[in-house]
Amino acid sequence: MAMDAAVQRATALTSADRAFETLRTQIVEGELAPGAPLAEVEQATRLGVSRTPVREAFARLIAAGLAIERGPRSLVVSHIDAGDVTALFDLRRALDEQAARLAAARAAADPVTARDFADLADRFRAVTPSTLAADDPQRHGYYALVAEFDAALDAALTRSPYLAAAIASTRVHLARVRRLARDDDARLAASAAEHGAIARAIADGDGERAAAATRLHLHEALTSIHRHLPPAAPSSTAAPTKEHA
Repeated sequence: MAMDAAVQRATALTSADRAFETLRTQIVEGELAPGAPLAEVEQATRLGVSRTPVREAFARLIAAGLAIERGPRSLVVSHIDAGDVTALFDLRRALDEQAARLAAARAAADPVTARDFADLADRFRAVTPSTLAADDPQRHGYYALVAEFDAALDAALTRSPYLAAAIASTRVHLARVRRLARDDDARLAASAAEHGAIARAIADGDGERAAAATRLHLHEALTSIHRHLPPAAPSSTAAPTKEHA
């Protein structure tokens, strides 16, 4: 009986993880738009799981700031407004600039790290509007390259686990903001060049140049996002978001 209970619990946790990852991806990529209702029974049916793992997934979405409660048993996808984006980038500026410095220091002492970032710099340099046009509509190929950069940065921060964890917690919101801002290929090509400059500075072991390149990238990204961000939600729907900020 105890073994059966353990197996059932493991299965439930796996279902909850799958439900959470699916819903998070759909929110980040805009398939579930801001303000979209999240009904327990409907989502359980759609995802092919019971209501218990969906309930757990909902709790994790709320904790991640991707959903908010509107009342008893009423949940919706959270909105993102210009103030939220600015606050996110204020945090990213502090975290990412320091991460770039530390990664450059690591590269200066470790040829493997330097080589990895030099390779990333070359691959970012190869990104152009024409190569982006050959990607799929969601530009998964480009964002996979950005994910490789993030992974290399994480690997360079093994001695700074708290910094790495703080950066990781901002990435899901950043990815969602990108989708809401409707990145165009010209901006993505510019972003690739900016990532390339950061990677090259890290590969060269130049921490201050890496931090400066990061600062420029964040400034350009924030400017573009504010230009393309959808209009703010009406106050009747935006107010609850502030309560969960």
